[in-house]
Amino acid sequence: MGQLCTELTAKGLGARRLDLLCSRIDSRTEVLRVGLAVPQRDPVRLTRLFCDRIVTLDPGLGIEIMTLTATIAEPLVPRQTATSLLEETAPDLSGLIDTLSNRLGARSVFRFATVSSDVPERAIIRIPPLADTATPGMEAWPDHWPRPARLLPRPEPIETMALLPDHPPRWILWRGVRRHVQCADGPERIFGEWWKRDAEAQAVRDYFRIEDEAGARYWIFRQGDGEDRATGSHRWFLHGMFG
Repeated sequence: MGQLCTELTAKGLGARRLDLLCSRIDSRTEVLRVGLAVPQRDPVRLTRLFCDRIVTLDPGLGIEIMTLTATIAEPLVPRQTATSLLEETAPDLSGLIDTLSNRLGARSVFRFATVSSDVPERAIIRIPPLADTATPGMEAWPDHWPRPARLLPRPEPIETMALLPDHPPRWILWRGVRRHVQCADGPERIFGEWWKRDAEAQAVRDYFRIEDEAGARYWIFRQGDGEDRATGSHRWFLHGMFG
């Protein structure tokens, strides 16, 4: 590892992915891969990441050759460390992210970012943990209506009883449990994105925030405006929970 990091330093590079290829005597090759959130060439740090996963290797009857290679490398220039004369820098989380990603899998560690879309399930995307969110197309969620702390992966159908077109349900039946609505707020109307799909040219959702007798709060919506069938099926769905 020291030799590899020395060569990376000479080229002004840092590793983003390292592969340890272990050639066994039975002609099979075991591969141990380590990914990094940002370019690195610290031999102690990189060795520790490999040591955390070395137990996953199957040596079989023995290993003849071990080859360490930086399969992905990016430019890495020295940075000024913080001093009393400079502003305090943000904490470096890359070490923690590297540890978690290599133990849990790269797809298991991520952040959420908002994108420009009125449709709630399209307004969030997953991004790498250290990605810059200050990029075009990423905008804040609407602040004139509250949004739930938890959004379901997809809206789940519910049974209700409500007066059309603008009244919230008196009760909902979700996952086999009937919940009586004590108070509600809405509707918040969200229109379909006609510029993406022709089928959404007239699509409408009316969202309500409701609270049941136990104090739990839910985000529900009706497909359609409650009058014109061309705007939606008028079926009800639960989309998220507050708190």
